Amino acid sequence: MPEIILKNVTKRFGKFVAVDNLNLVIENNAFITLLGPSGCGKTTTLRMIAGLETPTEGSISIDGKVVFDADQGINLPPNKRDVGFLFQNYALWPHMTVYQNIAFGLENLKWDKKRIADRVHELLGMLRIEQFEKRYPSELSGGQQQRVAIARTLAPGPKVLFMDEPLSNLDAKLRMEMRTELKRLHRDTDSTFVYVTHDQLEAMTLSTRVCIMDTGVLQQYVPPLEMYANPANLFVADFMGNPTMNFIDGTADVKGNTAEVTFGGLKGSFAADASIALSGKEVVVGIRPEYIRIDDDGAMEAAVYSTLPSGMETTVRLNVNGTQLTAVVFGDVDYPVDSKVRFDLTKTAILFDKATGKNVARGTLKLL
Repeated sequence: MPEIILKNVTKRFGKFVAVDNLNLVIENNAFITLLGPSGCGKTTTLRMIAGLETPTEGSISIDGKVVFDADQGINLPPNKRDVGFLFQNYALWPHMTVYQNIAFGLENLKWDKKRIADRVHELLGMLRIEQFEKRYPSELSGGQQQRVAIARTLAPGPKVLFMDEPLSNLDAKLRMEMRTELKRLHRDTDSTFVYVTHDQLEAMTLSTRVCIMDTGVLQQYVPPLEMYANPANLFVADFMGNPTMNFIDGTADVKGNTAEVTFGGLKGSFAADASIALSGKEVVVGIRPEYIRIDDDGAMEAAVYSTLPSGMETTVRLNVNGTQLTAVVFGDVDYPVDSKVRFDLTKTAILFDKATGKNVARGTLKLL
């Protein structure tokens, strides 16, 4: 399976820069998610790797072979890059059966009939759609159609499978099921997957690494749990996680790897994992909702502004001296609106430099 390397890749549409000097290494057998809001450049990046879009600058190589180089004038077409592309609308032939849809590309490649039949039946079994072999797309559910589209894309044995928001047309329950199937499929096929989405939950649950972009610029490229625990900047921290991280403006008096922090009417002692490098005293304190613990023995009191119980967990908005904080309580619990509760902070908090938005320290924050 191939390694994909992008070096200084830029794509301009007139004066608009869709992707700006992107450097990225996608390792063998990885499941990479290109994540970000609409217009951030993730689909353009995917299309450039696949050969469906021509970069303005830079170079791209797949499995050690240069498929695009602006300086050398190299630009291999998609059919020479040994990749498969799964589109959002599946693009199945409505007049063909499931078998015929999967076999169509192999027939164009001049495979013999026995080899085609063996490959189609192998994929029907892998994706558990054997019983639909003779059905037409109109006779299938959305999830079944998606499996057929995946089977057709995998049929020629591409080195890389590209997917552009393939689950966006499915309902919530089916999306969850298909995430499970895609993760299992990645392991079973031993292929490299490159996946575009704006859904951070999909990125968190599916990926081996997440590439998060904003206005064409790479913000962070790390495993999803690392990105969640230690986001590079305020944009990444805000984009990853639901409910989103709490952000409270404040000031920090720094001494080496410790700081006394004043934020939202609260004071705390912050102990960082390493030395803290701030451009000034102004900071933004970032605290994940699950690290705000509601407890009778908590250090501070708050009023319950609202609650959103969902059975497995309850999202609680707390009013603390005029500052609102979001907490998550696990289990089927609820609190009356305007009731008083006590809370404390657990595990980690992050200090962001307010001037630059960058993560300058990760550590423990204790209320004083």
